[in-house]
Amino acid sequence: MTMVEEPATTAPAREVGQSRKRKEDARLITGKTTWTDNMVLPGMLHLAVVRSPVAHAKIANVDVSAAQQAPGVIAVFTGRDFAEEQGSIPCAWPVTPDMVNPGHPSIAVEEVNHVGEAVAVIAARSKAAAMDAVELVDVDYDQLPVVLDMEAAVAEEADLCHDHVESNESFAFVFDAGEAGTGVDTEQVFADAEVVVSRRFVQQRLIPAFMEPRAVVVQPQGDNYTMWSSTQVPHILRLMLAMVTGTPEHKLRVIAPDVGGGFGGKLQVTPEEVISLLVAKRLGKPVKWAETRSESLMSAHHGRDQIQYIDIAADREGNVKGLRCRILSDMGAYLRLVSPGIPILGAFMYVGIYKFPAYRFECRGVFTNKTPTDAYRGAGRPEATFAIERIMDELAVELDMDPLELRRKNWIGAEEFPFTTAAGLEYDSGDYEGATQQALQLLGYDELREEQRRRRESNDPVQLGIGFSTFTEMCGLAPSRVLGSLSYGAGGWEHASIRMLPTGKVEVVTGSSAHGQGHETAWSQLVADELGVPFEDVEVLHGDTSISPRGLDTYGSRSLVVGGAAVVNAAAKVVAKARKVAAHLLEASEDDLEFANGSFAVRGTPGATKSIQEIALATFAAHDFPEGVEPSIDADATFDPVNFSFPHGTHVCAMEVDTETGRVEIRKYACVDDVGTIVNPLIVEGQVHGGLAQGIAQALYEEAVYDADGNLTTGTFVDYLVPSAADLPHFETGHTVHPAPGNPIGAKGIGEAGCIASTPAVVNAALDAVRHLGVSDIRMPLTPERVWRAIHQGGDGGDRATAGTNAYGGAQTETTAGVATDASALGGDR
Repeated sequence: MTMVEEPATTAPAREVGQSRKRKEDARLITGKTTWTDNMVLPGMLHLAVVRSPVAHAKIANVDVSAAQQAPGVIAVFTGRDFAEEQGSIPCAWPVTPDMVNPGHPSIAVEEVNHVGEAVAVIAARSKAAAMDAVELVDVDYDQLPVVLDMEAAVAEEADLCHDHVESNESFAFVFDAGEAGTGVDTEQVFADAEVVVSRRFVQQRLIPAFMEPRAVVVQPQGDNYTMWSSTQVPHILRLMLAMVTGTPEHKLRVIAPDVGGGFGGKLQVTPEEVISLLVAKRLGKPVKWAETRSESLMSAHHGRDQIQYIDIAADREGNVKGLRCRILSDMGAYLRLVSPGIPILGAFMYVGIYKFPAYRFECRGVFTNKTPTDAYRGAGRPEATFAIERIMDELAVELDMDPLELRRKNWIGAEEFPFTTAAGLEYDSGDYEGATQQALQLLGYDELREEQRRRRESNDPVQLGIGFSTFTEMCGLAPSRVLGSLSYGAGGWEHASIRMLPTGKVEVVTGSSAHGQGHETAWSQLVADELGVPFEDVEVLHGDTSISPRGLDTYGSRSLVVGGAAVVNAAAKVVAKARKVAAHLLEASEDDLEFANGSFAVRGTPGATKSIQEIALATFAAHDFPEGVEPSIDADATFDPVNFSFPHGTHVCAMEVDTETGRVEIRKYACVDDVGTIVNPLIVEGQVHGGLAQGIAQALYEEAVYDADGNLTTGTFVDYLVPSAADLPHFETGHTVHPAPGNPIGAKGIGEAGCIASTPAVVNAALDAVRHLGVSDIRMPLTPERVWRAIHQGGDGGDRATAGTNAYGGAQTETTAGVATDASALGGDR
């Protein structure tokens, strides 16, 4: 038999730690790839969705007769046509036993509950014909009261978002460290505290705004169906579509081709995916749906949207004693896949990196007549980090302490890891002081503080502020038993397979599918090191449920920490199988073999070696094979983490604020992140930069805004401001490395760190610049108008006045040293 290729004869250099350019980039950047909307199938029909222009109404009648007669139109379907088979868009996370889920038909049947909800779908021979016919569908709406404000929505006698449920509250989730046995009695701590500081923070609604809009193609083949979708979760999508539509799971194949970004916005089972499958079934023809950007902004799920009431207790020396968090979280009109779980993920991170003896968290999920919310980069942890890092600054002001010294006084020491927090999580490893010192050096902290002093003394119209965010997050979602304890509908494991080809090349099959993270490169580096094969000889396959039948997909910074760990474990199994074959071919005991740099060698016998590529060929031939051993060295592995991983870091922002115009500009930004073992520094740097862009965008630019009738007024990129590279500063970045003990790589995850940490650093910096002018809060995003208003008119610069009581029934107060003060006397909205 002739070898197709000679195996490598030289040991490859270690790949982990190298800044390899991404294998994927050549095709992604040049467009030589398959996006879902590129696909054209023979006989394919195009779909367009008729969407509600009103936020809340009964559907009196849907007249499709004119649309049915339009040129090129094949069929028009309403919610009534699919009422018996469309089911309800799934929610996989019932966070409490009594959680209210009103149900969510893919096409509305009786009632619409947000602008943009689907009320009909057109199937036509061209996209233009389908979109033209949308205008011909005549819908009669009997409008109902619109519910938009969370605090008003949970008040007594509030109008209802859904008239078949008793209130606008979906759930009330409570975690109390004292009751859970991880802390002391929170209420007693607050009653006894020397200092209590209370604030009301607003996490504005955001839109994921991924680069590639959503698209779906479905091809029927008899009673089998193949769906291509721009999704983060092909495996979850397949399962949920089967459950929702009754399509047998083994008759459904889901493919996520190259996906142009997601940021959590494609962690979903969407109405359009269900609709596309149902139409393809009904017509027996392939169909394609591709959204416009305006559709995406209006009807793809949104993120954040919380009101946070945060209380912190401390003594006069700055030792924190307790934290109390009461959260209103806007679900929008419906519960999507993991909507209720998003604020609950954050519940365990509000304590941050600090040693709180007492902690209590309450969250109420609230229905409003807006687009549903769900996962957005960080998913609950940015909201938690913002709250704790902002309230630490507010406590520092009350105590007249340096904000960094207050943090140092209370954070977990490097010698205290592993450390169990009051929220019940065991933080794995880290050194907050080390990361902070490096960040201060990168920023030039002392020089900037001196410049700040000079500007204040000279009453410079442009003031300088410095803000901190010393943070940690939990990622690597997630230990299955933990998800089970939180009533999540699936596990948190990940699967991988490695196939050794006869020519010595390697195919890696991973259940974690990429949408920009660089899996094909990082996984190749891992396998190259584990098997001792060249980086170029590794091919990574993903995103197709027929090729990769097992997996739980990509979100929550889990790909490397969980999916990569599965790959490493599969590689170890390949080596273990190959060892048996090598021992036979070398006529040696397995115990006498050493494996290094891709070859097995007999200890003490120079020249007696077999490379793993040679073993792959010998296995294929199976001419001389050990008795009782099957001729395969391929291997599978499923990895279920024993704990989350906990990246941490220190982000420091220097901000200039023009007090005459309200204009803000980041003067300098430095961050030092600890993400454990770094597989590819180039990819890590890119993830940090991307996360920083999104976190800074929340602080300064982005906000989804509705008018009084429930219309999204930021429904285009003209109105919804996504920053470009020109709007962002140069970033000074660094890393410390404390490997995670919970996975074989030692990695902690990096996909969300920048987005989680940066927002409070930016806001704290802006406030530090103008706090001496009487400003204690500025509502995000920090637009020039809001900043100017906060400086010159008081309050937080927003257009909402504080009134009466908060949503928890208590007065909206700011309490200091045990003395409650009416919020209005403190200059506005708290």
